[in-house]
Amino acid sequence: MERLRIDKWLWSARFYKTRSLASEEIDKGRVHVNGAEVKPAREVKAGDVVAMRREGMTRTVVVKGLSNMRGPAPVAQQLYEETPESILAREQTVEQRRLAPEPANTIEHGRPTKRERRDLDQAKGWGDRWSASLDDD
Repeated sequence: MERLRIDKWLWSARFYKTRSLASEEIDKGRVHVNGAEVKPAREVKAGDVVAMRREGMTRTVVVKGLSNMRGPAPVAQQLYEETPESILAREQTVEQRRLAPEPANTIEHGRPTKRERRDLDQAKGWGDRWSASLDDD
């Protein structure tokens, strides 16, 4: 086997769980072969450079082998070799995510409790009024 469809190769190399997921990502323009955007039917061969964007990271791999069957992970890892630049960029992204602050910690206050709501109403001067309109007695 000299050539294989890119969606089938991505599936057999275990980058995507299903072939249809691989096709969707290719159609969205997240997969490039040798620097060019491709379609799912594009054939790849050994030596091609495949760049894919997943989870905020771009992984660049060189195709080493082809397989039209999805096998175990150790066999799938022999189908490609990740470039050193890609490995370095992936490690830096993982480190940045690890050191980033938790987004939930930026929220100072959530929804007020019943007691806090009563205190806010007292502070605004609502008092015993049940309506926002002014009563002219």
